[in-house]
Amino acid sequence: QVQVVESGGGLVQPGGSLKLSCAASGSIFSIRAMGWYRQAPGKQRELAATITNGGSTRYSYSVKGRFTISRDNAKNTVYLQMNSLKPEDTAVYYCNVKGYYSNYQGEFDNWGQGTQVTVSS
Repeated sequence: QVQVVESGGGLVQPGGSLKLSCAASGSIFSIRAMGWYRQAPGKQRELAATITNGGSTRYSYSVKGRFTISRDNAKNTVYLQMNSLKPEDTAVYYCNVKGYYSNYQGEFDNWGQGTQVTVSS
């Protein structure tokens, strides 16, 4: 089993900043990639940012230049620093972790429960 737990959401004014954290734990041999996705009310879940174990990053056009993804491989943790937040960034943010189980039990692709980010004055 692999558990994925997010934290750090909340209410922030437009132009403000928030930092999300996501930690993976359990029967992990290695993590291949970690990422943040978001889902606004009435919309499909979309990619915000991803990072590989080698440090390669990818951002959606809507967050590039404002959000920064980083990871601590030793802690199996990924972060999303969100700056210059806009009302349209309001969504539930989900963490995704892809990797390999310990004891040669194959691959996993797990999601966290989500954390609400609300940008409003």
